[in-house]
Amino acid sequence: MKQFLTRVFWPILAPFEKGDSSAHYRPSHRKALLGMGFLFLVLAGVSAYISLRAGEAGGLAALVVFGGVGLVSWVVGFLGSDTAVARIWGNR
Repeated sequence: MKQFLTRVFWPILAPFEKGDSSAHYRPSHRKALLGMGFLFLVLAGVSAYISLRAGEAGGLAALVVFGGVGLVSWVVGFLGSDTAVARIWGNR
């Protein structure tokens, strides 16, 4: 199942998988990335709810931005390698 999902989400994973250095990776980085992704997805859901209740289409831009950040965080957190997680945090 993980191999199938990795192939499906390869366009998201590809920029973070380049390189071979995962020297600055710690398991807590992956947990923090998953937690951050969850918070962004909750923020996207709240934004969509408020936007729909108010009848304003402008709030959907926040849904796209927060939802995109949350999705990328979860995909890299669950499916990405240690290198991808280290690269998303910008460790050098």
